[in-house]
Amino acid sequence: MRPVLKFGAAAAVLGIATVAALAAWPVGVEPEPIELVGDVGRGAYLARASGCIACHTNFEDGGAPLAGGAPLPTDFGTFYPPNITTDPDFGIGAWTVEDFARAVRQGIGPDGAPYYPTFTYPFYADFSDQDIADLWAAFQTVPPVAESAPPHEVGFPFDRRWGLKLWRAAYLDDPETEPVYGQSDMWNRGRELVRGATHCGACHTGRNLAGARVLDAVFAGNDALPGGNEAPSIRPRDLIAGGWTVSSLAYAFRTGITPSGDAFGGSMGEVVMYGTSFLTPADLEAMATYLLDSDVAGIEMAGAAGVNATEGEAD
Repeated sequence: MRPVLKFGAAAAVLGIATVAALAAWPVGVEPEPIELVGDVGRGAYLARASGCIACHTNFEDGGAPLAGGAPLPTDFGTFYPPNITTDPDFGIGAWTVEDFARAVRQGIGPDGAPYYPTFTYPFYADFSDQDIADLWAAFQTVPPVAESAPPHEVGFPFDRRWGLKLWRAAYLDDPETEPVYGQSDMWNRGRELVRGATHCGACHTGRNLAGARVLDAVFAGNDALPGGNEAPSIRPRDLIAGGWTVSSLAYAFRTGITPSGDAFGGSMGEVVMYGTSFLTPADLEAMATYLLDSDVAGIEMAGAAGVNATEGEAD
């Protein structure tokens, strides 16, 4: 056999072996058993804050709550959030609470396959076992819908889920929702919500060519959202320059009305309608307090530098 042919055959074998090894490479960790009793009301509140209803309901086509199917067009293809009703065949009715915990906190399905990062699981990584138990209890009250969401319309190589393991290794970061010493309870509650459940950074942070958030541009805005939408900067100096105050921002989170009398449109309108409008006045004030604090940018930039120095799947 000619040397070139031998090299080509060896390269092909090596490539196949690499793909096979990557496909077999397990990600995430097995969750500990969760035996806590969940609070349905608290779980429903957390689900609203986390955007579950807005993302997993196809309102435009009259879809049933949480039955999935609303298209999310991106540069990588069109994604369809799945059915997360209690249907055992098309939803999550056959899951265990541990399956649910692994999906929400780690972005991994019961079969061990990673979810696409269009699912905002990185922001939920710090949810406690009680949070998971509460969410699980709330989802058990959702009527089953025996209907499958459309399959993702994603071409090669993005349709190969094993490739997401490399993406996770390179870009998965901690949401940094833990309290910051020296800050008020309200500020820390706002940070917990903004950096975690309400996942403001998912839209208001730009993305790189791999679709990962640019961590040194947290909250600096994104002019390339799915569907051609844009999200402005929500850094303190830009909010203040735009005339926002704690009271007006909290009011906008509840009503969708801006200080100028205009109304939020597009995806932010949905965030308010199906999410933040259900939050308590105290939580909305906490979010606004955090976002308008002049120290936020410095704290987030320091956090991003720490993440960049220790990239990997730490969740």
